[in-house]
Amino acid sequence: MNMEKESWYALYTKPRWEKKVADLLNKRKITNYCPLNRVQKQWSDRKKIILEPLFRSYVFVRIPENRQLEIRQIDGVVNFVYWLGKPAVIRDNEIDVIKRFLHDYENVQLEKAEVNLNDTVRVTHGPLLYMEGNVVEVKHKTVKVLLPSLGFTLVAEVDKTHIEKVKLIRQFDLSSNDNIKLSN
Repeated sequence: MNMEKESWYALYTKPRWEKKVADLLNKRKITNYCPLNRVQKQWSDRKKIILEPLFRSYVFVRIPENRQLEIRQIDGVVNFVYWLGKPAVIRDNEIDVIKRFLHDYENVQLEKAEVNLNDTVRVTHGPLLYMEGNVVEVKHKTVKVLLPSLGFTLVAEVDKTHIEKVKLIRQFDLSSNDNIKLSN
């Protein structure tokens, strides 16, 4: 049996269909990830923690390339997110970072960001230990960690003393997935 390599892809879903699409993928035994953020909501009579999709209208799916047509036909799926005319491949380590981030932090904020080449830093302590990324902004204890191939910034409270500047020259290959941006 010829097993084709599986890769992560970003799916664009109908508005508010993220959880439904993830459920439909689960029923078909298709590996997927719908990042859910724990958010406290206030009603007039109570407070409650609810799970909201971190990425509005996006679900990640891990499939071989030959299953893309099947995935497009699932209710609620609009299409794959494309980069340079092909469905964008998301690196495994970026999915892992999102999972760790959501595990370790509540009320994660998601901000749309342009990819900028700023100082490269490495986290020296905490849940993102040894992760490298570009610093977009540092205020008090808030460090914005850029995940360039997703085109989003995850914001976490990280002590400034827990990062170090990396002296590294990195060349970006525009034909690779280094600069994938999620867009509608």
